[in-house]
Amino acid sequence: MKATVLNMAIAASLAAGANAQPHHHGHHHHKKNVDKRDVETTYVPATVTQYMLGSDEVSADEAKAGLDKGLYIVVGETTPTFTPPPKPVVTSSSSKEDAVFIQKVTSTSSSSSAYPTTTSSTTSSAAASSSSASSGYSTGATGVDAEFPSGKVKCTDFPEAYGAVPLNYLGLGGWTGLQFTPDYKIGDLSISYIINGVKGMAQQAGFYSYACPDGYVKTQWPEAQGSTKQSVGGLQCNSDGYLELSRPTSKTLCEPGVAGITIKNDMAKNVAICRTDYPGIEAMVIPVDSQPGTTRNLANVESAGYYHWTGLSTTLQYYVNQPGVSTEDGCVWDCASNHDECGNWAPTILGVGKAADGNTYISLFPNTPTSSAKPRMNINITGDVSIPCYFQDGAYAVGNSGCTTTIPSGGKAVIHFTSA
Repeated sequence: MKATVLNMAIAASLAAGANAQPHHHGHHHHKKNVDKRDVETTYVPATVTQYMLGSDEVSADEAKAGLDKGLYIVVGETTPTFTPPPKPVVTSSSSKEDAVFIQKVTSTSSSSSAYPTTTSSTTSSAAASSSSASSGYSTGATGVDAEFPSGKVKCTDFPEAYGAVPLNYLGLGGWTGLQFTPDYKIGDLSISYIINGVKGMAQQAGFYSYACPDGYVKTQWPEAQGSTKQSVGGLQCNSDGYLELSRPTSKTLCEPGVAGITIKNDMAKNVAICRTDYPGIEAMVIPVDSQPGTTRNLANVESAGYYHWTGLSTTLQYYVNQPGVSTEDGCVWDCASNHDECGNWAPTILGVGKAADGNTYISLFPNTPTSSAKPRMNINITGDVSIPCYFQDGAYAVGNSGCTTTIPSGGKAVIHFTSA
């Protein structure tokens, strides 16, 4: 038995949108600053979702039916970069098209394929509490600030000793995603064949992505990316079975994000906030578990210096689940319970990114048309913000499309959860 994976193709349409907002200056988190005019604008997203099987579009009903029956698996979604309109602009229509990729799972009797069989499971990170010790190599330093010994740690050993956070509930040995690349060689300009690993797949050469502690982001992704614009991220598992830095200019696995954004939960239930694994498989699997009465750091990036998609800067996106959903249930693509209001169908998305103008843009918008759910709580962005941005009493601050606010360089914002 083997898994046959169809080639993935990206479909991302980049378009701008604007709603007039007198006396305030705010933008969608992907856009650059626009000179002030007598009438200033706020940019808010609207989303169109496509389901792609190879290069073919699949209807939402067909995709859901295939996922429910186990005929398809999800391999990610795009995170396209927002492109600003020509200035000055007061109003226009808006759209953002995301592509959700699925791969067909089939059986075949062919034995000629070099791709992985489903005869063994990935190694649990619990079996390797210290990757350096189990591989016979030790740097004498552990933790998020320790330099990773490239080429010395086995691919079967999750590198928790170097700051990576294992996500055992995903069933991938602690990794957030596996992208097997059997044809890739160092120096290639692009990667033409990518197999996204699922539970039960045998390990082999490719890229192994991982989560970092709250407020940190991963540092590793190869310069070569998917030939049809898929993102690829993580450490490289080489043909000898050892993990190598895929971005050797960064010696650690995680680095601090831009400080200043926190999550505060004043409710009696937790909120699972799930970031997309990007670059990588692009599923919303990286968790921040906002427990009652706590304040947690939310990772942010300086977009110009972080990962670039087809030469364009990117930001971070978080899916915000309903109160009471665990991270194990909510920070996966397809939830086991309350399917229509968590995971990929979570009601709300947060977008954050620090732009070249020094401002951090924070967006709060509904997860439409994927989900029709509304948050069963109030969400208010407070602090050094340029304009009010919230979801309160069943409505967003700006119409039904969400809102965007900014904080200046060095500023602070609190994303505050309270009971509705």
